[in-house]
Amino acid sequence: MTTRKLLLLPGDGIGPEAMAEVEAIVAILNAETGAGFETERALVGGAAFDAHGAPISDADMALAMAADAVLFGAVGGPKWDTVPYEKRPEAGLLRLRKDMALFANLRPAICYPALAEASSLKRKLVDGLDILILRELTGGVYFGEPKEIVDLGNGQKRGVDTQVYETYEIERIARAAFEAARTRRGKVTSMEKRNVMKTGVLWNEVVTRVGREEYPDVTLEHMLADAGGMQLVRAPKQFDVIVTDNLFGDMLSDIAAMLTGSLGMLPSASLGAVDAATGRRKALYEPVHGSAPDIAGQGIANPIAMIASFAMMLRYSFAMQREADALEAAIASVLENGIRTGDIMAPGARQVGTREMGAAVAAAFRERLAA
Repeated sequence: MTTRKLLLLPGDGIGPEAMAEVEAIVAILNAETGAGFETERALVGGAAFDAHGAPISDADMALAMAADAVLFGAVGGPKWDTVPYEKRPEAGLLRLRKDMALFANLRPAICYPALAEASSLKRKLVDGLDILILRELTGGVYFGEPKEIVDLGNGQKRGVDTQVYETYEIERIARAAFEAARTRRGKVTSMEKRNVMKTGVLWNEVVTRVGREEYPDVTLEHMLADAGGMQLVRAPKQFDVIVTDNLFGDMLSDIAAMLTGSLGMLPSASLGAVDAATGRRKALYEPVHGSAPDIAGQGIANPIAMIASFAMMLRYSFAMQREADALEAAIASVLENGIRTGDIMAPGARQVGTREMGAAVAAAFRERLAA
């Protein structure tokens, strides 16, 4: 039997509550299909800082490097606001992305028909929305050097963050976007700020060349990132695949997330390059939502984004397409049946907590596996 090593990093806030619902799904897969998942838990974020004095320990980092895939919850909270910058909870996630060389972040923004009314936009703008944002994840201003605060004297300081991109970094995320578009509607929109940033000029040049030389069958358009943000809330269904850098991708994917009604609904995948020898790639999956410390421990968090992240893992890391389809269909059916957590509650629906929502999805998933 195939063994699939899965590392669970619940993290802080609502992360552990949502992760528990995925563990129930894993148990169903193992029991019903013999999937052979072996799970191990480790610490990240504030929980890791409390236990080890670091946002992720070297030992737990080694577990992540050895796993077939990593499922990540959320990190951070007011408790750790005053820890040193380099040990802040978010640094654990940044280290995972960097050490695992996860350069491509895939963030789908899908509006389930049952939730179209929950969006802040009119139904006609979001009903049927299906966008995929590819965010470059290991370069740009989040990692560029120098990154510092300099004391200038006389009570003045200077903060410096450096935006840096090299050709190969842009090429590989562009190729990932074009490949994704080939499986969808065949259109890529590249977003940058070439009007004011030299990295934007280079980004535009490289993406254009890759599209022209390697993917002539895919339509490519360019858009300034600020205009892209405006268009996402004006006419979002014009987009298919959006590719952009680390900083703009962080912001634009959150904008796209809210078009769907709730951050609690959306998954993401962070992928590395395919190993030529093994055909495998390092990968980390996580919900787009944060740790939500204000509702942590109350049993009211929406676990769907975490469950959907696991569905992406089934699809991208384990080629379990049937199981991924079944899990995504289970989520849709539960929503169609009017079951809601508080963040997506609507008139006439039945409000449930984290465990009841997870149990409803699990039951629908088991039915589809058996069909």
